Amino acid sequence: MNLDTGLGWAAIAVLPLLIVIGVAGSRYAGLRHDKGIVTAALRAVLQLAAVGLVVGFALQHTLGAIAFVLLMFGVASFTSTRRLHETAVVPRQWLYCGTAIGLGALTVLLLLILPGVVPRNPATILPMGGIIVGGTMTATTLAGRRVLSEYGTQFGQYEAGLSIGLLPRDAFKLVVGPVAGDALLPALDQTRTVGLVSLPGAFVGMVLGGASPAAAAALQLVVLIGLIAAETIAILTITELLSRARLPDGRTVSS
Repeated sequence: MNLDTGLGWAAIAVLPLLIVIGVAGSRYAGLRHDKGIVTAALRAVLQLAAVGLVVGFALQHTLGAIAFVLLMFGVASFTSTRRLHETAVVPRQWLYCGTAIGLGALTVLLLLILPGVVPRNPATILPMGGIIVGGTMTATTLAGRRVLSEYGTQFGQYEAGLSIGLLPRDAFKLVVGPVAGDALLPALDQTRTVGLVSLPGAFVGMVLGGASPAAAAALQLVVLIGLIAAETIAILTITELLSRARLPDGRTVSS
């Protein structure tokens, strides 16, 4: 039995057990994500199978890699929009999420790829794009949900800010700013503990591919700091856009 076959059968045997553990833990703790865990696992299987059919082409052609990153961006925007919609319905929510994800990811990817900080080839553009877009999606979702939730529960503080002469946008950001910043904690913790708690994929992949540990560490550092920069831009953007939006109770936060 070769290695690929062995890993395949092992995954088939273990994956259902891992799903059962996740569902059981969710049910026992009252997390209300029982169905979501199963759905996410099934979607991951189908999506990875589909991606396997086209990723070979994307890795051979620069335009194919760019097109695939754009597809990732579209799916990420849709996913964040749906998650924010679960918290509150805001007009043009899809535009806000897309702008936050796109601005954060595009800024960092251009800074990394155009000057040649990372190789300008499909094999780099595709995984780098996926990492950065995925990070900005998570940050946008977490920040947006926390901002909308905090605004709904702390409206009195918002009105207090207005009463002392703050502009509506400033009062809004004064109330929601601290909780929006929580969306950056996963990226910060990942960077603080890299090499001690986890060995990220880019580092391990380069070392296994024959690169020196120093070169692998340099690339991984670029990825981690790039994620922090991209997610910071995304959090800033979604908070700024929501500060100008008509929020769920009909109140408009604008200057």
